Amino acid sequence: MLRAGSAVACVACRNLLPSRMGVRFRLPLQKLHPFSRAIHHRYSSNSNPQRPPHCTSARHYTSLSRLPMRPPKSRSGGHGYQQQRSFWVARLAARLLKLRYILLGSAVGGGYTAKKTYDEWKDMLPDFSEYTWIVPDFVWEMAENIDLDKLAAALPEMEEIAKLLPDMEKIGENFTFLKSLLSSGVGSEVIGASGLHLLLDTSGDPTLKATEIHSATAAVPESGDKQFKKTSDKEKVDQLQEELLRTQLKYQRMLERLEKENKELRKVVLQKDDKGIHQRKVKKSLIDLYSEVLDILSDYDSNYNTQDHLPRVVVVGDQSAGKTSVLEMIAQARIFPRGSGEMMTRSPVKVTLSEGPHHVAMFKDSSREFDLGKEDDLAALRREIELRMRKSVKEGQTVSPETISLSVKGPGIQRMVLVDLPGVISTVTAGMALDTKETIFSISKAYMQNPNAIILCIQDGSVDAERSIVTDLVSQMDPQGKRTIFVLTKVDLAEKNLASPSRIQQIIEGKLFPMKALGYFAVVTGKGSSSESIDSIKDYEEDFFQSSRLLREGMLKAHQVTTKNLSLAVSDCFWKMVRESVEQQADAFKASRFNLETEWKNNYPRLRELDRNELYEKAKNEILDEVISLSQVTPKHWQSILQKKLWERVSTHVIENIYLPAAQTMDSGTFNTTVDIKLKQWTDKQLPHKALEVAWETLQEEFARFMAEYKGKDQDDIFDKLKEAVKEESIKRHKWNERAMDSLRVIQHNALEDRSITDKPQWDAAIQFMEETLHSRLKDTESVISDMVGPDWKQRWMNWTNRTSEQHVRNETKNELERLLKLHEDHTAYLANDEVTTVRKNLEARGVDVDPVLIKDTWHQLYRRHFLQKALFHCNLCRRGFYYYQRHFVDSELECNDVVLFWRIQRMLGITANTLRQQLTNTEVRRLEKNVKEVLEDFGEDTEKKVQLITGRRVQLAEDLKKVREIQEKLEAFIEALHKEK
Repeated sequence: MLRAGSAVACVACRNLLPSRMGVRFRLPLQKLHPFSRAIHHRYSSNSNPQRPPHCTSARHYTSLSRLPMRPPKSRSGGHGYQQQRSFWVARLAARLLKLRYILLGSAVGGGYTAKKTYDEWKDMLPDFSEYTWIVPDFVWEMAENIDLDKLAAALPEMEEIAKLLPDMEKIGENFTFLKSLLSSGVGSEVIGASGLHLLLDTSGDPTLKATEIHSATAAVPESGDKQFKKTSDKEKVDQLQEELLRTQLKYQRMLERLEKENKELRKVVLQKDDKGIHQRKVKKSLIDLYSEVLDILSDYDSNYNTQDHLPRVVVVGDQSAGKTSVLEMIAQARIFPRGSGEMMTRSPVKVTLSEGPHHVAMFKDSSREFDLGKEDDLAALRREIELRMRKSVKEGQTVSPETISLSVKGPGIQRMVLVDLPGVISTVTAGMALDTKETIFSISKAYMQNPNAIILCIQDGSVDAERSIVTDLVSQMDPQGKRTIFVLTKVDLAEKNLASPSRIQQIIEGKLFPMKALGYFAVVTGKGSSSESIDSIKDYEEDFFQSSRLLREGMLKAHQVTTKNLSLAVSDCFWKMVRESVEQQADAFKASRFNLETEWKNNYPRLRELDRNELYEKAKNEILDEVISLSQVTPKHWQSILQKKLWERVSTHVIENIYLPAAQTMDSGTFNTTVDIKLKQWTDKQLPHKALEVAWETLQEEFARFMAEYKGKDQDDIFDKLKEAVKEESIKRHKWNERAMDSLRVIQHNALEDRSITDKPQWDAAIQFMEETLHSRLKDTESVISDMVGPDWKQRWMNWTNRTSEQHVRNETKNELERLLKLHEDHTAYLANDEVTTVRKNLEARGVDVDPVLIKDTWHQLYRRHFLQKALFHCNLCRRGFYYYQRHFVDSELECNDVVLFWRIQRMLGITANTLRQQLTNTEVRRLEKNVKEVLEDFGEDTEKKVQLITGRRVQLAEDLKKVREIQEKLEAFIEALHKEK
């Protein structure tokens, strides 16, 4: 049938086509789908009758491949059928192989897609390596040093742990036995007393069980009714009071235990937070921010009536009333110096209390921490406080208003700021200043007049209340008692000494004193021994109030006793006052800042707002620049000014003591010998000292010159006093190197011994130096003579002046002596006695009475002029004498030894100036710069010195502006933190 090639199809195949599919062409049966042919032969007969043609597209029968395959029924015989079956099996195998490749490709593609998705997801994650600092270092060190595998291997197995657990079956059996024992009726008393029946019997009706127990225990009160009714009402009240007291003490112990546990837990937490995450900035606590504001305000002196009205707790009381002890109990450490009856608190001490992981104390201006858990640190702290108090007290005074700022941190300490004031006294004793009482009153009033200050009034309970002074003072400052807390100390002594304990009740209830208060407290601050610890004082206080009749009889209430309750109450009152007043104070400083800024803009519109410290730094930089500019002075300038000044200093000695005496000799040998001797003496004794003095003065003058030149370059006059003080102090501290004098002496001696002039320019330079020197001296001499004899005729006619009688006598004497010199031009320097007599008689003949001393003085100046004139003439002749000098003046009437002397002097001046210049530039300028820096550093650390040297309204205004801004910023930061804490 398959080979017939007829284009026919069976009815079954034709029926497979839906009627809606249009058949457009015919296909032979061999080209049909294998499934179609199989189905066709299944339903067709062997007779191959005439069939309609089977014509359809192959794509309409692809869905048949998904139909469930039925195994064909085996047919016997027929070669064509066997061929068709084998072809179907091959097609099926091909399909299965194709499915394998599809699955393999899907697996590969899915794996690649999953990897790509994983990589994209991994790229989206942040780089956690940057956040490894969050984990503390010790975790990583543990991971490196601890072998977790060994640790796991060392742990016991679960079976061994199970052996250690209790046998729950045996426990259940024991509970069952105990339950049966109670159920069998041991006795109503046992059931009622123990109450275990309800605990063990969990089955059944609980109401019924409770009823049974109630009925079982009801017999107990019935049996005691008669005895209880016999008790009197007084005994009932006593029993109730005792029961109430026991309950209060019980809960007080529970609270203290819980507070102690909380304190330890907070300490652990704070210690962990104190170690912190690496490089994390520790945030300041609220009380630290507030304390900083108070510290700034303590140094602020306002001219705009912006008073410091921020709250703080002011501790006032009579001397030895226990103020310091109360404060130490609140701070939980014995931090203050103590004395028996002696005044120990000599200045206000501001103590900032805050919570922290460690119990430490620290001063505001120091970085040292005192460990309050160590007795050595406590003793050192007390010594430091006492030392600061004594340093703050001025000479002749007993107390000081200067505040000492101290902060105390520790676990469980209440946050607040307290100011311990000197104790109020009634009488000034020996050794005290006369105004000590008034000074203490003024200091106390200054702190208490703050309307927001909380007054902690301390009253000694062991003395008569009528002897108290502080209560009257407090009632004056706070008559309504709206911010006063009254504390009665030494209640143990008061209860022991007073015959009527109700007097203590009157004090605590505010009925004995006229003053009013917010609250009244009674405390015990120890047995009076300075060696007692805070813990022992707390135990003693607790034991006292537990056994005290004041609490037992209801005279005191439980919340009114112990320093613990006092500190809680004071802290609550303090923070309440802070929240109510801090914003108003911030507004006041904001207005003050506006006023200051307005004044600055109106008076100093083009100047920066530099406070005293900033101005000092600016002046310091300018002074250092001026000192550094000394190193820029050229060597030529140093050489010229040193040589000039040195000659000005020694020229008189050279002319008067060396040249003129030597020139009086008659021959050159004597002249040279005299010169050599006098030069040696001069070099050994005077010349090095003079040279160093000249060098030091030159350095000072150059330093001053540079400062004056710098002043012209927009120099601020406000620095003048400071620069002058720095210059004077630096010069005062500067000392020239003494070893330089010995070396300088040798150099000068060698220079003066040299007589060899090598060339003509040096000879001419020496002659010029000599002429200038002689001309200068001649001019000075003529000026002296002119002053002696008075004006000549021309000056008298031109200036309408006349000579005095003395000048007239001197003029006549001068004329007589000039005639003598004309007659004897080679006269010696001194007049003989007969010559003096002759001159005096000649003057007397002309009617001039003259004294011999006046004649000699006049002769000295006239001869000096005569000699200088002759020396100048001789110097002019020696201009051509260099040739004779080279021949040692052999066969020559010209002697120029004086020229050689001036050359030796000139050469010594040059060498000395060069040596001093080298020492200045290499050593002394640097030493002066070092001295200036040291002086500036010392002045910078001395606040009083800066206030003295940098003054003026401009400075004070800038200071006030800086303070007000700083206060306002601190207040705003504190207010922000305060709102966040709410």
